Amino acid sequence: MSQTAIPEFFVYGEPARALDVGFLHVETVQARASVHRGQVLAHKHPQMAQITFWTGGSGTYRIEDKTWSFSAPTVSFMPSGVVHGFDIEPGTDAIVVSVADAALAVLAEQSALPLDQPVFVTGRGEGALWERLGNTVRMIQAEYADRLPGVERILPPLIAVALSGIARLDAQSHAIAVPAAVALGGRLRRLIDRHFREDWPVERYVEELGTTRHLLDKAARQVLGAGVRQAIGDRRLVEAKRLLLFTIRTVEDIAYETGFNDPAYFSRFFRAAVGLSPAAWRKERMQRQ
Repeated sequence: MSQTAIPEFFVYGEPARALDVGFLHVETVQARASVHRGQVLAHKHPQMAQITFWTGGSGTYRIEDKTWSFSAPTVSFMPSGVVHGFDIEPGTDAIVVSVADAALAVLAEQSALPLDQPVFVTGRGEGALWERLGNTVRMIQAEYADRLPGVERILPPLIAVALSGIARLDAQSHAIAVPAAVALGGRLRRLIDRHFREDWPVERYVEELGTTRHLLDKAARQVLGAGVRQAIGDRRLVEAKRLLLFTIRTVEDIAYETGFNDPAYFSRFFRAAVGLSPAAWRKERMQRQ
C-alpha cells in the first residue's frame, strides 16, 4: 500500500489539523458509527498518538501490513504516523484516548511503556490487570466528559498510568515492527524531545541516527508532518506555549529554557509562527480560561 495514498485524519473522518498545546481528546468508537459504519479504513494520525481500549464485542484490526482477529478486552497503543484500521461486529465499542505528540513527550518519563512503537494486546494475561486498566481508561473518559476544575492537571498523569497499565500486560512481547521510515521518524521524534533545547544542527541528528539528510527529512515529513528543521522548531514552539500557559515564568526565562540565546530572537520566532508576541499570546489564552 502506498504511504502517499493513505489518508491522514485529526479524528477519523475529520481532516488533519494543527493541534493545540496539551491537546487531549476522548470519545468512543460508536460515537463515530455514522461515519465508519463498522469499517475504519487504513489511515494515520500526524502528530497524535492513540490508546484504544475495546470494552465489548469483536472484530479485525490492522496495523501496517499485519492483521489480527480480536475480542474484548483488547487494547492498542498507536504512535503517530502508523497506519491502522479495523472492521468490527455490530455492538462492538471502545474508548479512544488521543494525545498530541507534544503532550505525550511530557509523559514519556512517567510511562513504563515505550512510546515509539505500536502495541496490540488482546484478552490474555492477568484478569486483575485488565480490570485495573479498564478502570483507569474509564476514569479518563469520565474526567474528560465532566470537565471539572483541575481536569487539565488530572488527565495527563492518568494517561501515564494507562500507558503503564498496557506495559504490565506484557505489551513488549506484542510490539509491532513498522516500516523503516516510520521507525526512523519515531527515533527522530524521541531525539528531538531530548535535545531540542540544545539547538543541535540538523547534521547532528543525521549523525546520531546513522542515516542521511535525505532519508531523515523524508522520514520526518512522513511521521512528523514536517522536515527536520521545522520539526525541531515546532517542538520548541510547543514547549514555549506550554510554559507560557502553565507557568508564571518570564518570557526571557522561557526563551532560554527552550534553547534561544537571544530573547528578542525568540519573540520574533514566536510572533512569526503564531501571529502574536509571547506576552500577548499568554494574555489572550489566559482570558479564554
